[in-house]
Parts: sequence; structure tokens; C-alpha cells
Amino acid sequence: MKIEENCGVFGIYSNTNCVNQLYHGIFKLQHRGQRYCGISTFNQELKLITHKGFVRHSFTPDELQSLSANYGIGHVSLKERQPILLESRLGTFVIAFSGNILNAEQLFTDLKNRGHSFSSHNQIELLAKIIVQGKNFVDGIEKLAEIIKGSYTILILTRQGIYAARDPHGFKPLVLGKGKNEYVVSSESRPFSMLGVNILRDVKPGEIVFIGKNGIQTKGHVSTRRIAYCAFEWGYIASMDSIIESIPVVRVRNNLGTSLARNDNVDADIVAAIPFSGIGYALGYHKESGIPYDEVFLIDRFASRSYLPLTQEEREQEARIKLSVIEENIRGKRIILCDDSIVRGTQIRNKVLELKAFGAKQVHVRVGCPPLMSPCRYDISTRSYKELAAKQYSINQIARKIGADTLKYNTVEDFVKAIGLPEKNLCLQCWTEEEII
Repeated sequence: MKIEENCGVFGIYSNTNCVNQLYHGIFKLQHRGQRYCGISTFNQELKLITHKGFVRHSFTPDELQSLSANYGIGHVSLKERQPILLESRLGTFVIAFSGNILNAEQLFTDLKNRGHSFSSHNQIELLAKIIVQGKNFVDGIEKLAEIIKGSYTILILTRQGIYAARDPHGFKPLVLGKGKNEYVVSSESRPFSMLGVNILRDVKPGEIVFIGKNGIQTKGHVSTRRIAYCAFEWGYIASMDSIIESIPVVRVRNNLGTSLARNDNVDADIVAAIPFSGIGYALGYHKESGIPYDEVFLIDRFASRSYLPLTQEEREQEARIKLSVIEENIRGKRIILCDDSIVRGTQIRNKVLELKAFGAKQVHVRVGCPPLMSPCRYDISTRSYKELAAKQYSINQIARKIGADTLKYNTVEDFVKAIGLPEKNLCLQCWTEEEII
């Protein structure tokens, strides 16, 4: 499945040069955004370098050397270049964010009518202009929460250290960590193991923390009427080796595969996955059902993901380049094929037809997430109602369209149970159409 996830943020405060850790931190968040990347550090002055492209293809050794410092922030994105640097009445600072502001257009209009000018029409600049109207950064972030509607995690790099904030609903994840010489904040815990960092805790919804020479300090907190963690983070967006709100992503996906198997009655020879996001579901199905797990697709490790805007035809071509069929494992087999979700159904249809073209006897598609019924309002997504197959067709109709012998999804109840958090604390809007804000 393809989603235009906005971005990932990463920050570190260390007593040694941290630029290589920053570099590897955003590299480990690359799955959250592949079009742009950026790093900013402070060493006598604020320095900033951004690129269009992948982290490991973009930054040169000389650039990283020029960014040498003990603290800084980084960013990866599919939407725009971040971080950005601004001069203001609060001083010079660098800011990065992940999320989506629902009332951005109205706020742009209001600020322009009050005499404010913008160098871009990007939401990150809008957030920065609102924050600097506060008495200080904490006051500005608190005022921000009163004005905007939407989701955000924000990192602000100043001469003294790093401010980190999460929206009052806690839509997007933001986790704190501690290593031998450093404190870290990240959109996901995935970079921590590589950097030798231990998870401390998640930033609380509405919390504002400062990371500096005295470690991590809570500087403010904005109350909320409802916590609404994005359930789709566990279902698709986050990497399988991440931990969100103390709940491992891999555990949730295994649980969801288990529930698919418990509610199934189809005979099959193997359980397989569309890699990578279908693997956790397939393993859970395999363990519960006892049906052998096997690989039916091989990922070409030399096929880089494209960061250019792709047409539907180009996306299908990219999928063909990336995944090839392992004919020996599928010929004459009845296959349970697991994936995370179905949007249009085009890519899963191509994979089902490929398996059958290479001799699969049957292909039964099992989907970890419930049917997608609504475009996400709290993230950046190219999906619209007309693109959602489940909004237009019955499950049996979708099965026929994608060429599957049978098709089953998890229910919303299954998903909530697999995560283990109260339903009232989850955003399920893409499946239930319930609007949080």
C-alpha cells in the first residue's frame, strides 16, 4: 500500500559530536518520507542543510563534517524541505514538524490580514509564525494548541537546546530515549537500537519538553478532551521494529494475523506475505493456523524507492521492479496471501494475478487492517473517497476485482483488541469515519 506520510523527526542532545547519530537517526526513519531530508545543528551558530533525495544518497562527508556539533535535529519528508531556519523576536531558531493542520488555509488568511508575510505556503512556516507570537517558545507552543486544528509533532532547535512538543490528541508518535552520552527524541524508536539508546518514555499528548544540558525537562502541558493515537501507525506506517506507547508494532501485527486465522476456515498449503508490511500479519496467521510460512515474492535489494511523483502506471511498474515471484514456492499451491491494507486494489490485484500466472492453484487474500472507508484528515494522504475500493464495492466485489478466490479483513474490534489500548484512546477515523476534531 502507498501512503503519502508527511514525515519523521529526530533530535539529539549529546556531550560529544552527534552529527553521525543525527544522520543515522533520520536514515532509520526513511520509511516515513523519501523525497526530502534535512539536518540542522548548533555549534557557535545554527547550521542547516537540506536535500531532495534519500538520506544516504544526499549528505556528503564534507557536509556532515561542516555540521559537527553536540546537538541538533533532523527530518525526512515526502512533502517539503525541512527543517527551516527563521529569525524572530524570540531569536534565531530551526523548526521541523510532522502532521497536518486542518485549518491551515484560514490561519494563513488571518495572519496575512494582520500584516504577516510568508516566504512559502507550507504548514511548517505557518506553525513557526504562530509560535513566535508567544512570550517564549513554551508559551508560543501552548498558544499554538489553542489555535490550530490537526495533528503535529514539533522539534525546535535553539542555541540552548531542543524543544519537543506533541499535539494534545497525541495523533502522531513521539518517543524519548537516553544513551550513554545523549538524550534523543524521535518519531519512532526504530533508530534507538542502532545508536545504543534506551527508550525512556513517549512524549505525552499535549506535553512540551526541553532537552538540554540538564537532560529532559517538562516545560508545559496542554490538556485535551480526548487522546487519539493513530491506530494506523501500528497497522502500516511505523516500522515493524518500533515500539509505540510501550506496545511493539510487531506484536500488534502478529496479533492481527492471529485474529485473521482464528476467524478463517479456508484450506491452504502455505501462508505468505507481500513484503514488507504484510510479513507481521502472515507470521501471526502462520503461528495460529499451523499452516507453513513461505516466501512467494523476492524483494530486489538494489531497487531503490522512487521519490518522484508517480502516476498509477508508474507505481505499478515500480512494484514489478521491486518484487519478483519465486515460482518454485507457488506452483500448484493454495496460498494465504497477507497484506496490511487495500486502497484502490490495483497493486494487490497485480500480485494475485502474478501468483496465478506462475501456477498458484488458489490465492486467498487476508488483510490485516479493516476496510479503509475514509481519507485520513490528520496526515498527508493522496487518498480520496473515490480511490477507496471499500467505499465503492462490497467485499465479494473487491475479491472479484483483485482476482482472489476469497478475501477477508480484520474488523475494527479485532484491531482495537490487537493493540490493547482502550478504543476511546485511538483514532480509527480511516475505518469508522468518526471525526476526532
